[in-house]
Amino acid sequence: MPHRVVIIGGGFGGLYCARRLKRVPVDVTLLDRRNFHLFQPLLYQVATGGLSPANIAVPLRAILKRQANVRVLLAEATDIDIAGRRVILSDGDAPYDTLVVATGARHHYFGHDAWEPLAPGLKTIEDATEIRSRIFFAFEAAERETDEALRRAWLTFVVVGGGPTGVELAGALGELAHHTLRDNFRSIDPAQTQILLVEGLDRALPTYPPKLSQAAERYLRRLGVTVKTGSMVQDIQSDRVTIRHGETSHCLPARTVFWAAGVQASRLGKRLADATGVSLDRAGRVLVEPDLSLRGHPEIFVIGDLASFVHQDGKPLPGVAPVAMQQGQYVAKLVHARLAGRTHPPFKYRDLGSMATIGRAAAVVDMGAIKFAGVLAWLTWLFVHLMKLVQFQNRLLVLVQWSWNYLTRNRAARLITGESPLPPRTAERTQHGDPDAES
Repeated sequence: MPHRVVIIGGGFGGLYCARRLKRVPVDVTLLDRRNFHLFQPLLYQVATGGLSPANIAVPLRAILKRQANVRVLLAEATDIDIAGRRVILSDGDAPYDTLVVATGARHHYFGHDAWEPLAPGLKTIEDATEIRSRIFFAFEAAERETDEALRRAWLTFVVVGGGPTGVELAGALGELAHHTLRDNFRSIDPAQTQILLVEGLDRALPTYPPKLSQAAERYLRRLGVTVKTGSMVQDIQSDRVTIRHGETSHCLPARTVFWAAGVQASRLGKRLADATGVSLDRAGRVLVEPDLSLRGHPEIFVIGDLASFVHQDGKPLPGVAPVAMQQGQYVAKLVHARLAGRTHPPFKYRDLGSMATIGRAAAVVDMGAIKFAGVLAWLTWLFVHLMKLVQFQNRLLVLVQWSWNYLTRNRAARLITGESPLPPRTAERTQHGDPDAES
């Protein structure tokens, strides 16, 4: 019987591991709750109407259809039987000889889970379409609101967290308000929208060099975004946000809040820790060995956002796509080496740099010795993200969409989907027979 490799998760780590095993004499089973691979770095563009979900998501079966040694199963892993070497599914099990766990991370509200429905994060397609609906519904609600204070609340957006996701989302909101939606409404001026980016540390993009952080903040201000550093969210309600700066707290009327302040490892990490005795870090990530395996269990690997790898410089690797990609490829090479009776060196991450885009023709790029910002950084960001998209068809679609958006400043996917209730005051007027309301 061929060696059985089970991979849980079809994200960057799991997919790159499966693809790298193409010519290895193993049977691969790739498990995922979704039938598609998602290019998460561009989720914010779906959330702001620049791209459609299909532009950044590809069916896993389509990606792996020519890889005969891979079987894709739509399934949810609920537990792992370590002794029996089985992944327990919600409707069965999957036996393994080697297990790769790449289930990623979810939003972390630091003990304030009640905030989640009020301030959605951005990790899934559903998150992106929910945020998109909230953004465009806020403008629609403001258009119908006659009370000026309530209208200002609808036109106030708060993004919590000044990392790359928060900065890119805030910048895209600024583009929408000041350019895309210009002349689209009759009762409101979208350019009067207030966008607030709240960051607890002393600058946006705190993991980037200070000069790039300064450039990012300058680009954000140019788009009408107020960057409030050294500030913490104290409370979130459906119609207001309380922000603390030092010893002072301020209550801001705001109807639309988005969360980009923290992530927590998936729940499967806790189950692994309970079953094997390995440790978790503060974010719930599994502490792995230098070869990404679990201590005492060389047949189990944990990669991507679920792994806490501290063997390179004493600090955990960041939860970004390049880390997951390289770890997935490394595990595939290690499995191949083991089957061939060879040793393999420990994992070493090659940092190729990081980048973030802030609206039209503005970005920051940190490539170690080379750091730059502006139009050239933006073009670099475009090229890198296009090349990382999995299928050529998606690259072409995204390139066409980006080109059209650049020329026209339009965002074609400005759709409100799902249930969007009328603003409370509008609903009340309709119930009481407003002559202008539709019947």
